[in-house]
Amino acid sequence: MGDTTHFRTIIISDVHLGAGGSKAEEVTNFLKSYTCKKLILNGDIIDAWQLKKYGVWKRKHTLFFKRVLKMIEDNKTKVIYIRGNHDDFLDQIIPLRLGKHFQIRKDYILTSGTQRFYVTHGDVFDSITTHLKWLAYLGDIGYTFLLWVNKFYNKYRAWRGLSYYSLSQRVKQSVKMAVNYMTDFEEKLTELARSRSCDGVICGHIHHPAIREIDGIKYMNSGDWVETLSALVEDFDGNWSLLYYDQQEIVEKPVKKTSTKKVVENFPGIEKQVAFTGFLTGRNQRYL
Repeated sequence: MGDTTHFRTIIISDVHLGAGGSKAEEVTNFLKSYTCKKLILNGDIIDAWQLKKYGVWKRKHTLFFKRVLKMIEDNKTKVIYIRGNHDDFLDQIIPLRLGKHFQIRKDYILTSGTQRFYVTHGDVFDSITTHLKWLAYLGDIGYTFLLWVNKFYNKYRAWRGLSYYSLSQRVKQSVKMAVNYMTDFEEKLTELARSRSCDGVICGHIHHPAIREIDGIKYMNSGDWVETLSALVEDFDGNWSLLYYDQQEIVEKPVKKTSTKKVVENFPGIEKQVAFTGFLTGRNQRYL
C-alpha cells in the first residue's frame, strides 16, 4: 500500500465492539485496506450496553484499536471519536484530547472544501434513547435476539442456495420507523445542521447508510458494522460516497461538486472502491 493516502476522510460508526453481532475483523481489515488524513469514529464503536449484560471483549476487538493507533503512527491520521448512546460512558471524560492526533468529543464540525458538516452520532434527537432509556435497552435486547435468529436463518438460506436476507434489519427498520415517527430523525438532524450554519449533517445510529439532500441540507449516514458493513469516504476533491465491505459495486454514486483540482494520484477507481469482495459469500445487502 506504501504511503499512498486513498481518502481525505473516512467515517465509520456503529461497530458495537463487545456485542456478538459486531464485525470487528471485517472493519479492521477495511481500515488496513485504505489510508486517510482523517478518521472519524462516529459513535457506538464500543457497545457498553452489551458488555454490561452478556457481551464479551475479545482479542479481535482490541485489534481494531491497535489498527487505529497504527494509522496514527504510520500516516499521522487524525482520529476523532464521537460518543454514541451505546458508548455513553465517555460522557464522563469528554471532551478529551490526547496529543495532536486523537480526541474524543460529543460532536464535531467538519470542513469539506467550502462546505461545513455537523457530525453527530444521531441519538440526540432519538426520543427513545434520550427520554425512555429503559425502552431503548428493551429494544436492544430484542435486536440482539433477532441477530441470533438471523444467523441461523441465513445458514438455512445458504444451504438452499439463496442469497443473504436481513430479517433483523427489516424488523428493526420497521419498529424504529414507527417509534420515531413523531421525532422524524433525519429531518430533525438536518434542521440542527441548518441551525449550526452548516451545509450538511453526518450521522450514524439508525444503521441505515444514505447520502441525499433534504430541504437543501446534505444528509449522510455511514451505516454500521453489524450488518450493512459500510463507511462514508471523502476524496481529495470533496466528493463523498458510500463504501461497502463486501459488495461487487457501489450502490450510491458519489455526490459531485464542481472542482478544478486534479484527482489525487492513485485514487482507486470505481472498480476498486470495495475493500474486499467475495469475503462473505452469498451476501448482497442494499439498505439505502
